[in-house]
Amino acid sequence: RSVSAFLLNRSSDLEIVLLGFGMNLSVVLQTGKQSLPIILCTISTSLILSWILHKVMNIKGNTATLIGVGSSICGCSAIAATAPVIDADDDEVAQAISVIFFFNVLAALLFPSLGKLIGFDITTGETFGIFAGTAVNDTSSVTAAASTWDSMWNLGNQTLDKAVTVKLTRTLAIIPITLVLAYLRAREAKKDGSSTNGFSFRRAFPMFIVFFVIASIITTICLRAGVPSYVFKPLKELSKFFIIMAMAAIGLNSNIIKLIKSGGKPILLGGCCWIGITVVSLLMQHVMGIW
Repeated sequence: RSVSAFLLNRSSDLEIVLLGFGMNLSVVLQTGKQSLPIILCTISTSLILSWILHKVMNIKGNTATLIGVGSSICGCSAIAATAPVIDADDDEVAQAISVIFFFNVLAALLFPSLGKLIGFDITTGETFGIFAGTAVNDTSSVTAAASTWDSMWNLGNQTLDKAVTVKLTRTLAIIPITLVLAYLRAREAKKDGSSTNGFSFRRAFPMFIVFFVIASIITTICLRAGVPSYVFKPLKELSKFFIIMAMAAIGLNSNIIKLIKSGGKPILLGGCCWIGITVVSLLMQHVMGIW
């Protein structure tokens, strides 16, 4: 499982960086700006739901926080950044990751069919790309769902490019949320007279976003200098290979039997957050005239 976890993290990072090649920086910035209202609403929905259900269902605070943050931002990366801040133990982290993995797999399998069923535009990847980028938990599953949509309707990389950019914008929310959690934890520890691990900017900041932006800048400069776009095509094709590796790693890290045995409350919490994010994402796109 440690090998598969390493494979998942490295594959996810590499696929994102390679997708940066062939993407114009101005398009990246415009997409991030367009999706920001949806991202803020979906993140708020997940965090509020996890807090309410934590109280109603009597779920451990750390477990609820990890599932809420993982569902709302970027799955395992958010859990890894948040766990030390709130002093979560290994069992709480493992349970939260298992819940996130479970709904990752469901999203990657079901969302393309859902998009077709509810009538998403199949001539462009914009609508489904924004949906996948805002409603799917983990980056690897976002890319898998987007790639499936591209393959279904022969859209090249349209959906994938859109979804990845939206997802990376959403991932940046790790930083303010972990800062807030660190402050609340420190205040609580001060009252109790205990120590706390505090906030680590280095641990919280997703460095693969920096490399993605650098790749986009290189692409933008090269295209303006007259370099043909097909030069970057092999790199984008290689990114699809890493998408497949990441999805295989998700399967290797998922233990459904253990997840069910550990109790249904965390699964129910994760499911409510997942459904809430999905509904809000669709509703916001409809209100904004995207869908």
